[in-house]
Amino acid sequence: MPLHRVSVVFAFFSLCHILFSPHCDGGNILVYPVDGSHWINMKILLEELHARGHNITVIRVSSSVYIPEKSPIYTSITVEMKKDVEDFFDEFLEEQIKAHREGTSLITFFKLTKSLLSMIANGHSLWCDAMMEVFENPKLIKSLKESHYDLVLTDPGIAPGVVLAKYLKLPVVLNVRWITSGEGHFVLAPSPFSYIPVPGSGLTDKMDFIQRVKNLFFHGIIFFQETLLLQPIYGAMCDKYIEGGCNIVSLLQEADIWLFRSDFVFDFPRPTMPNAVYIGGFQCKPAQPLPADLEDFVQSAGEHGVIIMSLGTWVKKLPNDITDAIASVFAKMPQKVIWRHQGERPSTLGNNTLIVNWVPQKDLLGHPQIKAFVAHGGTNGVQEAIYHGVPVLGIPLFFDQFDNLLRLQERGGGKIILLGDINRDTFEESIKDILNNSSYKQNMQRLSRLHKDQPVTPMDKAIFWVEYVMRNKGAAHLRTDAYKMPWFSYLCLDVLLLLITTVSVAFLSVFAVLRFFCCRGKRNTKCKQN
Repeated sequence: MPLHRVSVVFAFFSLCHILFSPHCDGGNILVYPVDGSHWINMKILLEELHARGHNITVIRVSSSVYIPEKSPIYTSITVEMKKDVEDFFDEFLEEQIKAHREGTSLITFFKLTKSLLSMIANGHSLWCDAMMEVFENPKLIKSLKESHYDLVLTDPGIAPGVVLAKYLKLPVVLNVRWITSGEGHFVLAPSPFSYIPVPGSGLTDKMDFIQRVKNLFFHGIIFFQETLLLQPIYGAMCDKYIEGGCNIVSLLQEADIWLFRSDFVFDFPRPTMPNAVYIGGFQCKPAQPLPADLEDFVQSAGEHGVIIMSLGTWVKKLPNDITDAIASVFAKMPQKVIWRHQGERPSTLGNNTLIVNWVPQKDLLGHPQIKAFVAHGGTNGVQEAIYHGVPVLGIPLFFDQFDNLLRLQERGGGKIILLGDINRDTFEESIKDILNNSSYKQNMQRLSRLHKDQPVTPMDKAIFWVEYVMRNKGAAHLRTDAYKMPWFSYLCLDVLLLLITTVSVAFLSVFAVLRFFCCRGKRNTKCKQN
């Protein structure tokens, strides 16, 4: 072909590409993430945003475990933190495991609650101190202002990101399920305690009278956490750096879009709001081929299949007697086992069990040989199990894990065994129930079909709404201003008081008039008699 014709053809295809490819102006996004498993799904969202041409800056603490300083998809700003993140969580985990092993009693409950509230208060204090390092750095603040970011994308499990967004006067998109004081819906949408279970209560959306009392009690704990523990911590930062001060709950309610890492295949039905976008399972994709050595191990299981066990990013090990009990049960089973475990090698480990430091969890769950998933109940793992239709035996330890597994158990896709109840007999009975009772597999496959049966993928929804906020400089028209109302106005107590007063005055007026005429009539009668 002559050179000039090649040029014409190339120009034609280039023009077609320009005209018919989706248009995207690269935005400038400031990200304040949370470490651990929260970062795992935030990173997946950032990878997609980067692939679509957006410029990303991530604020991380110096002791971050999972958020690297250097990355091909973002530039980072590192701030100093007084304590190592991993040590902080290790100490908390040890306390939680010790309390769990004492059994289910009122004393254990108070120990677990005290430990959790103490950890939450200390954690938020540490992250707020780190954010103050940003505010106290004039050069960094100047750089942030001059970077002309289009929005702040943050995980409000730790809330300095929304304070920074308020300071920089930027729109906010939340990558959220949990906020500073529990589940995000409780500050976003009406949440009747009659059928909306409070996190930690261990309740479903079907409650009798006693359970509703329990639900209200757990809300009291959340209110205590929010009002007496966290508001003073964030309030001090707001009073110092935000003109007029601020309330952390109000800042969350001001967010333009809430990208909820949940959906109603997984969660209980409840009221919601126009700026809530449900992206549960957005990190899930069809399984990719396994590494050759792992594929060989999986295939060697034959018709019996494989069990996966992983307790998440923070849990490296369980007490030795528990791991020995679990290993001894696995050793007797015909299935092969892949166990992510970083502690001391169990003395009862069988030849059918492969101990690894890391597993390609999503790809393993999508393998047809996988029969069951022994998991801690983190949101990511539960949603990946739903996506691939794998039944779950859950061992919850802290945070949202019990609530997540409870939702799965309520839908017949999994079973919970508490850490304090684990021994050879209970674990063997539970794992065999998951493997031999076909209803678990059937229910998980049904949930998988429901999750995938939607017109737009969760990831595409997430990206659309992030870009929507950038295009429109926010989404104020989608959020209610109810949070600006005093609590008595929100509940219409002032209106109720007015109505009661009006009716009372009218009733008393009529009563006074009738009494006046009755008394006058009596006086006239006496006068006539006299």
